Amino acid sequence: MSTAEIRKNAEQRMQKSVDALKVDLGKVRTGRAHTGILDHIQVDYYGSMVPLSQVASVTLIDARAIGVQAWEKPMNAKIEKAIRDSDLGLNPAAQGDLIRIPMPALTEERRRELIKVVKHEAENARIAVRNLRRDAITHLKDGLKKKELSEDEEHRVQDEVQKLTDRFIAEIDKLLADKEKDLLAV
Repeated sequence: MSTAEIRKNAEQRMQKSVDALKVDLGKVRTGRAHTGILDHIQVDYYGSMVPLSQVASVTLIDARAIGVQAWEKPMNAKIEKAIRDSDLGLNPAAQGDLIRIPMPALTEERRRELIKVVKHEAENARIAVRNLRRDAITHLKDGLKKKELSEDEEHRVQDEVQKLTDRFIAEIDKLLADKEKDLLAV
């Protein structure tokens, strides 16, 4: 594997770790409503479990409520049950054909718990990035042992990989700070 491939591979995989963190942080709810919280909810659709977005349209009614409009009327009860049974602590209410999901205000204690969860997710992402750095450096050392590259080149690429790592760790820290600020906003 060439040094350019090692560096590019490390960068792509580090970016995937950061993207995964963004998805995980999006699932942690704040006081405001956003449709992304319902992304992982599965609904029983004639015997098979499918994502909520495949059986209904999910819209934002206002800052504190989400609306779910089932495409088939009989699905309303199943959608309500799936949302109620999820670990989100939401209580949907049917209003005609529309299922309204009010977002309860977060207590100070719950906010602190969510911050701990968010910090844990960020630390897992940091660990993943560091592991990718270690893997890239291992590949470089293997190339040096096999005399595929010089010591100078190996040190130069190691420095590049370290700069990549620092950049992605800083991005993770920024995402964490933004989410903490979001959670603490009343």
